[in-house]
Amino acid sequence: MPTIYLYTAVILYIIIGSIVALMARKEMNEGVIEYFLSGRNTGGFVAALSYSATTYSAFMMIGLAGFTYSGGVGALGFELVYLSGLSLVAFFGPRFWLIGKKNNYVSPYEMLGDRYQNQWIAFAASLSACVFLIPYLAVQLMGVGYLLSGLSGGEIPFVFGVVIAVVLAIAWALIAGMKSVTWTDSLQSLIMILVSIIILFYVIYQHLGGFMSFFGSLTALEGNVLTVPGPGFFSFKTFLGLSLPWFFFSISNPQVSQRLFIPRDLKAMKTMIKGFLLFGFIYTLVSVFWGFSARLLIPGLANADLATPELLASQYVPTILALVAMIGITAAAISTIDSIMLTLSSLVVRDIFKNMEDNLDQDQNLRQLRTAKIAILIIALLGFFFAIQELDLIAALSVAASVGLLVVVPSMFGAFFWKKATAAASLSSIIVGSAAALYLQFSGWSPLGYGAGVWTFLVSTAVFLIVSLFTQAPTKKAEEFIGYINQECNRKDIL
Repeated sequence: MPTIYLYTAVILYIIIGSIVALMARKEMNEGVIEYFLSGRNTGGFVAALSYSATTYSAFMMIGLAGFTYSGGVGALGFELVYLSGLSLVAFFGPRFWLIGKKNNYVSPYEMLGDRYQNQWIAFAASLSACVFLIPYLAVQLMGVGYLLSGLSGGEIPFVFGVVIAVVLAIAWALIAGMKSVTWTDSLQSLIMILVSIIILFYVIYQHLGGFMSFFGSLTALEGNVLTVPGPGFFSFKTFLGLSLPWFFFSISNPQVSQRLFIPRDLKAMKTMIKGFLLFGFIYTLVSVFWGFSARLLIPGLANADLATPELLASQYVPTILALVAMIGITAAAISTIDSIMLTLSSLVVRDIFKNMEDNLDQDQNLRQLRTAKIAILIIALLGFFFAIQELDLIAALSVAASVGLLVVVPSMFGAFFWKKATAAASLSSIIVGSAAALYLQFSGWSPLGYGAGVWTFLVSTAVFLIVSLFTQAPTKKAEEFIGYINQECNRKDIL
């Protein structure tokens, strides 16, 4: 594809996105709550689109399509496990929202620190999230780099795409915070899913003879790509190790769980969840079919993550559709980068450099916002240096990041459902679990053949349960926290 088309599309995207971000700023009020949570006043439809764009980013059309290209239909099951994990949001979402609004929480780890009456928990969880989310942020940057480089046949350097993504993410996050992200997400996610569906149907019916012929061609492929383990990648142990972190993604990843604080009311929360489930199911099928289409039309790629860029750059996709798809994927990736940077910066100011005041005055608000914006710049810089290493398999890197974030899952369950859960148990499970995740991933050790995700979850859970049995729980706070939630859930007829 001529590079002038790509540059023109990117420039138009930058102009439109910047206009939207500046419009969002006009609607923005002052303060930390407004900057990080859009004033807890986001409608259900916008929240659903924003949640979708944040979750389904470069990972899907680049990473999941690449996973399908190399590993076969097991990639579909892997991603459907994530969707099934949204059942957790049916229980946790309303509870997050209720207690978050009551106690004015900004970050999910601020909530854990208060629930267990130990701010070291918030500190340890936040530090762990900073360590494990930087690679996931870098994954989004890599996705944009691969996309522009692949579409241009290498004429646009990989680093150029990474630089564009990081500069735009920084600019839009600084302009209007979460309000900017939710506004741009709404447009971006609609473009992303509509164009991907149009292109998929065009490719299958124009070049692969329709869906019946499409599936017939897949069954004839070497490697049995429509079976598990298919080409050999998705053995049961590998599948479990990859999928377990994905199942808990909605409560373990702070950039996602923090979104549970932003709906304006519980009705908006329900709309957000339903809208995301529909969006996610459709987009999952589209991304998997996209990966299979690339396998049929462009076989033999050395790097599976190039499946989408190569297909978009080929003669099989009209130039105008390829350009719009490129913008949609780029926009979604930048949305996720924005969300991660905002969340990590909120962890820095609310949990790592904790201000003990519940009601901040204007000067304290300004200091926190200044600190948060400096943190955004540092986080973006770290993500950039990680991204330019050009590590393979975006999907695998995404899962590796989620492995480390599993360490907060036992503490989350304990906070909402177990009054005997203790601060010592929460803190020790986060520290020991993080150490286990780092060691297992860097050493490559897989005891009994199971990956780091399985063992990180088991170690964190075991430590949490055992330590809770031998230490004292903050009974008064547990009664107040869980009692309020149960009372409100019963009153509002929530599960």
